[in-house]
Amino acid sequence: MIEGNFIFDNVVHVFDMSNENLRDDEPTAVHARAHMTAINLPLRSPENRHYPFQQRWSSREIHDMIFVDGGVDVAMVQAVPIFDWYKDWFAPLSLNHQMAVEYPEKVIFCGGVDPIFHGVDGAVEQIGHQVREMKARSFKFYNAHMGGGWRCDDPEVAYPMYRKMLDMGINVAQFHKGVPFGQQNMEELQVYDLQKAARDFPEMNFLVHHLAYPYLDQAFNIASRFPNIYLVASGVFNMGLVAPAMVAGWMGRIMAELGSDKVIWGSESPFHGSPDVYVKQFLSLQVPEELQMGYGLPPMSMQDKQKILGLNFARMMGVEIPKVALAAK
Repeated sequence: MIEGNFIFDNVVHVFDMSNENLRDDEPTAVHARAHMTAINLPLRSPENRHYPFQQRWSSREIHDMIFVDGGVDVAMVQAVPIFDWYKDWFAPLSLNHQMAVEYPEKVIFCGGVDPIFHGVDGAVEQIGHQVREMKARSFKFYNAHMGGGWRCDDPEVAYPMYRKMLDMGINVAQFHKGVPFGQQNMEELQVYDLQKAARDFPEMNFLVHHLAYPYLDQAFNIASRFPNIYLVASGVFNMGLVAPAMVAGWMGRIMAELGSDKVIWGSESPFHGSPDVYVKQFLSLQVPEELQMGYGLPPMSMQDKQKILGLNFARMMGVEIPKVALAAK
């Protein structure tokens, strides 16, 4: 716990960006990995620059990074079904599930499926398997792919997966939006296709990662209008370390346009290293007075920040919040 704040990190991964996991049949794989590295390295604090990118991480390494060094209380570890450049996915299913098995008292498992990788019927079957056998509490989707992606509002492709999730008692669906990697079609990572899905499945919570950056305007507007669409920071608030005015402006817009109840914290570890420094930076940021006066943006209170850092997602996932964190509100 950092300064009495309950930290529920929704976006933790056990990555495998090693040479062994790169697809040798895809000529753009090396370039895509280099791009992932290039856009994330500048966001690392000086204390975190020693962490390597191009390796297969272990549960123990991620545990120590986020819990021992990072001040995180509870984490959701997420498989990421990016198979365009990686043989066993970007964040392999087996590695992330293993971390949840090894640290069940503080790690919750988010499974992953893809209707192109598995086929629609296979994805539906995998959802059932991952809930029954792997205790998945949520699912991560990545709908942009090199050979063409799929839409989140496709009744024939996406909806069977949502129905299966709900049948299995899972109502949290998470989507990588914005932040394209490699040479994918950027428009496939827009947020428009979540609107119809949210209307058709009002009992499902749809979580939009990375604030859909650079599609912030669209993401803020959509999340403000749909009660079951939420935004996940997924590392973008970490930019506060190098671009505090920009992130402070986002904070003001969040308060003005949708409110702090609709935003969830995620560190994106291990990409940026230990989350401790980023959490502390976020806690110290203020919406500048000139933005409040010039643009009508309200301030973000400590209570708002506490909701984002842990309380919002804990309530969504039914995770008990320590009394000391509730008392600090």
